[in-house]
Amino acid sequence: MSGRFSLDGRVAIVTGGGTGIGRGAALVLAQHGADLVLAGRRPEPLQATAKEIEALGRRALAVPTDVTLPERCQRLVDLTLAELGRVDILVNSAGGARTQSLMKWTEAEWQQVLALNLGSVWFLSRAAAKPMLEQGRGSIVNISSGASLLAMPQAAPYGAAKAGVNNLTGSMAAAWTRKGVRVNAIAVGAVRAATLLEDAERYGLDPESIGNTNASGRLGEPEEIGYGVLFFASDASSFCSGQTLYVHGGPGPAGV
Repeated sequence: MSGRFSLDGRVAIVTGGGTGIGRGAALVLAQHGADLVLAGRRPEPLQATAKEIEALGRRALAVPTDVTLPERCQRLVDLTLAELGRVDILVNSAGGARTQSLMKWTEAEWQQVLALNLGSVWFLSRAAAKPMLEQGRGSIVNISSGASLLAMPQAAPYGAAKAGVNNLTGSMAAAWTRKGVRVNAIAVGAVRAATLLEDAERYGLDPESIGNTNASGRLGEPEEIGYGVLFFASDASSFCSGQTLYVHGGPGPAGV
């Protein structure tokens, strides 16, 4: 594949790569030439996605790990370098949280949500940036959420963590872009992923009705977010860094 969207010869790490947005992004990157390292807690979805990527003719490495732990983040980068020789792209897609009222959150739940959605971005981005900075080239794509831009009491810890991701994106871009490493984020709206479907079932909602709140009138599909990841990961966005792109199906009746 040629052109500015080509990822031939590049290696991407995708967290949360076995399901949902992570899986969708990994498949799109593989379709455009990248080799993949898939990280997540459950080995079975990672291995299934790896087989799909290998069927596309690309290399894929499934690495069960916990990206909330800094030593595991460093080990993931070290393993990528040992097995595939380089790190060109990092997609921080691991994340999620349940929804409940403000006063029901325990301290442990608060800490866990911040560790998964914000801490993982901090630790893994710094670990992956080291080899990127050494080679003078790289792209980090953080998966944020529309919850970072809106007041959503039922998802307050999650929204706060994702707002932190938006800010870290800008700070890392300011530090690293001149050295060849671009950092951008995608704030996603309602996407057909496990966390949304589980929440819909918990509250007795039709998942499709959630999509009616945006202008498109439907849920987003993981691969649609994957093409946004492709833009930021590839040379197509070579003049773009420190940005948070809101991909949410268009503003609904309330204008958000």
